[in-house]
Amino acid sequence: MPRAKWVVGVLTTGLLFAGMGVLRATEGAKPAAATAGDALPSRALGLSGPRRLVQQLEHSGGHTPGKGARRSVRAGIGPLRPARPLRLLIPALRVDVPLTGEDAGAVSQEGAAWDTTEPAPGAAGTAVVSGDFPRLAELRRGATIEVPRADRRTAVFTVYRISPAGITGRGQPAGRAQLRLVSGETAVLARLTGQRRSPR
Repeated sequence: MPRAKWVVGVLTTGLLFAGMGVLRATEGAKPAAATAGDALPSRALGLSGPRRLVQQLEHSGGHTPGKGARRSVRAGIGPLRPARPLRLLIPALRVDVPLTGEDAGAVSQEGAAWDTTEPAPGAAGTAVVSGDFPRLAELRRGATIEVPRADRRTAVFTVYRISPAGITGRGQPAGRAQLRLVSGETAVLARLTGQRRSPR
């Protein structure tokens, strides 16, 4: 009987040493940057849902935008049917002026002029509107420009670029609708991102 106890003791000790050796080999194979938090499952850390996703992104080098992150400009929508524009509204600048059709290069002293040789605002292509707006350069990406039209629809554009007036809007996919608003040395490029019914 004592011999059997001695054999059991030796086997138990051998198994313990073997287990410790396996654990040390496993720890040695882990990257140096690994932490104890990496080895613990999210549930053990008390994380679930969005918090778990944030931690996974942080450990994988991903980026989660904070409160101060700039919002991306919304993607455009399909163009509207051509219709005569009536007014130009720029809420950020408190601009609400009549929009009349003129020949290329004309600038209205009382409002804004749409170049009738180019597409109508909201229709496929780039509509060109000029006017005297001293604060146009203050617009920022994401600001909206609205154009009520004769078909009782308001085309809503979102600014995606502010450039010198001599720069044209290139790179817009074919068949999309965009607006190029020019005043003095400033040009604002905006894409059609929405529409709504205009009041009668």
